[in-house]
Amino acid sequence: MTAPVLLVIAHGSRDPRHAATVHALTARVRSLRPGLRVETGFLDFNAPSVPRVLERLGTKAAQEVIALPLLLTRAFHAKSDIPTVLHEARTRLPRLRVGQAEVLGPSPLLNSALERRLREAGIRPGDRSSTGLVLASAGSTDPEAIAVIAEIARELRHTGWCSVRPAFASATSPGGFPRTEDAVRALRAEGVRRVAVAPYVIAPGRLPDRIAEGAAGADVLADVLGPAPELARLLLTRYDEARGAAARPAALTA
Repeated sequence: MTAPVLLVIAHGSRDPRHAATVHALTARVRSLRPGLRVETGFLDFNAPSVPRVLERLGTKAAQEVIALPLLLTRAFHAKSDIPTVLHEARTRLPRLRVGQAEVLGPSPLLNSALERRLREAGIRPGDRSSTGLVLASAGSTDPEAIAVIAEIARELRHTGWCSVRPAFASATSPGGFPRTEDAVRALRAEGVRRVAVAPYVIAPGRLPDRIAEGAAGADVLADVLGPAPELARLLLTRYDEARGAAARPAALTA
């Protein structure tokens, strides 16, 4: 039986590094599971668009697609944009079965990818007790997304860092976190000897650049998650979970 196509849905950006990073990540997914058809579609700015990919799949042999939002939290795009695009596709292409996987976060694999990027930036295990960590995400006004970032920061506090502060790339929003630069300054004011900034974002672009600018006063700036091996494994985990969820009702009624 042919496995469903994995359609990775990325936001898109005018910054060419964004699409290049997404394609590098999906290439790593293909290398982990040879034979699985992996497609990429973008919500904005980049081609191919998600509707165009689905139309192409709907006119060929593919009968089932699992759409996977390349998002770290369930915020506006996961709750509104993507479900709308997929609903429209189901209406236009009734022969194409389109399922939707969960967003990537939270997951221990994402925390492991963060740790990888920090190690690559020069953080050693013995540095944690004297290092304050800024967990810098793009930013959101969605209470669920804010709660997830806060919980990740709490989890990281238990892994040896002397302090962990969540931050947003964008200006402070109601119920949100301070900007990256403000979080760095707050740690300095507490007397933290060393400050590291870990971008909790997948690909380069305007908001990750703001995080980098805000990290000017830090000692260490890690890279974006990008095509980290842990991230590629997580995409396949979410795909398998969605595939299993789709199969369970049929099994129960057999």
